[in-house]
Amino acid sequence: MTDLFRNRFVQVILISGLLLQVGIWVRNFAVLLYVMERTGGDPFAVSMISVAEFAPIFIFSFIGGTFADRWRPKRTMISCDILSAVSVFAVLITLVFGTWKAVFFATLVSAILSQFSQPSGMKLFKMHVPAEQMQVGMSIYQTMFAVFMVLGPILGTFVFQTFGIDAAIGIMGVSFLLSAGALAFLPPDHMVDEEKPETTLLQEMASGIRYVLSKKLLALLGLCFMAAGLGLGLIQPLSIFLVTERLGLPKESLQWLMAVNGTGMIVGGAAAMMFARTVAPQKMLAFGMLVNAIGMSISGLSTNLWLTLSAQFLSGLVLPCIQIGINTMILQNTEEAFVGRVNGILSPLFTGAMVVTMSIAGALKEQFSLVAMFETAAVLFIIGLLFIMPLYRQPVQKGPETASVKGQS
Repeated sequence: MTDLFRNRFVQVILISGLLLQVGIWVRNFAVLLYVMERTGGDPFAVSMISVAEFAPIFIFSFIGGTFADRWRPKRTMISCDILSAVSVFAVLITLVFGTWKAVFFATLVSAILSQFSQPSGMKLFKMHVPAEQMQVGMSIYQTMFAVFMVLGPILGTFVFQTFGIDAAIGIMGVSFLLSAGALAFLPPDHMVDEEKPETTLLQEMASGIRYVLSKKLLALLGLCFMAAGLGLGLIQPLSIFLVTERLGLPKESLQWLMAVNGTGMIVGGAAAMMFARTVAPQKMLAFGMLVNAIGMSISGLSTNLWLTLSAQFLSGLVLPCIQIGINTMILQNTEEAFVGRVNGILSPLFTGAMVVTMSIAGALKEQFSLVAMFETAAVLFIIGLLFIMPLYRQPVQKGPETASVKGQS
C-alpha cells in the first residue's frame, strides 16, 4: 500500500479525481433540484437529466475509446478537462442571459468529453500501476468515489440552496480547470518506437470488436453489463420519488439516502481493499450483483425510513465489489493496445441499455407502480448475475496474452 501511494501516477490521478468529484456532484444535485423546482417535479424532465448525462456514453464511448488507443492519454485527459471547463462557462453565460434549459447542455457536453478522457485514464492505469497492485489500486480509487457518495449530495444541496444554480455551474467549471492543472504533473506520455502498420479509424474499431468477441470472458461481461444497465436505467431517474412518494418526505431528503448509500460504499471499499489480493474479481462481481439486487428489491417495497436506509446501505456496501471486479477483469484480460476500445465497447452495452430504460422510466412510472419498477430492476440484476456465473470458478489471468488480433484488420 505504501509503494502504491508513492506512485506518482496514483498521487496525481487521486487529486484530479477529487477535484472532478467536487464539480460533478455539485452539478448533479444542483441541476436535479433546479429542474425539480422549475418544473414542479415533472417525471419526464427529471428523467431527461439522466438521459443528457448517459446518452453520450452510448453514442461516443466506442469512438472515444478508439481514439484513446490512438492518442497520447495524458494530453487527451488534460484537453478534455479544459474543453469541459470552457463549455461550462459558456452555459453559465447562457443561464444569466438566456434560458434555464441550458443546464441540460452543461451535463451533455461534459458527458461527451468524458468518453475520450475516461478510457485514457484506464490506459494510464494499465501503464503505470504494476499488475500485482492493480486490484488494490482500483479499490482505493473507488473508495474515493464512495466518500463523495456521502459528501457530494450534501455539498451539492448546500451550494444550490445557499448560492443558487449559477454558483453551482461556476464551481463545476473551476473544478475542471483545476483537474487539468493537476494532470499536468502526470509522468510524460511514453512514445512507442516500434513500427506499426497504418490503419484507419474504422479498421481499428473493427479489430476492437473482434478482440472482444474472441474472448469469452469479455463477451459474457458485456451481457452482464447490458442486463445491469436495463435495471439501473429503470430506477436511476426515479430515486427521488422513493423519498417523496414511498416515504412522504421533501425532495431535499434524497441527499440523506445518498449519504447512507455512500457510507456503505466507503465501508465496502475499505473491505474490498483488505480482500483485493485474495478474492478473484469475478467472485467480487457476482457477490455484488446478488446483494445489490436484494437491496433494490427492499428499497422498492419499503415505506419505512429506516428499512429504506438499511437497503441503501446494503446496496452501497457491495457497489465497490461490482466496480472493482469489472475494472480489474477488463484490465487483467486486455492488452494495453486494446484497453480503450474494450472499454469503449463494453461501456455502451451498459449505458446504452440504461439510456433506453431511462428514456421511458418517466412514462412507465405513470403506468406502473414505483414498487413494480424497483422489483423489475432487481430481477434484471439477477439475470446479469446468471450471465457471469460460468466465470465464477474460472481462474483469471494476471495479465493478458501477448497475441494481438490487429493483424486481422
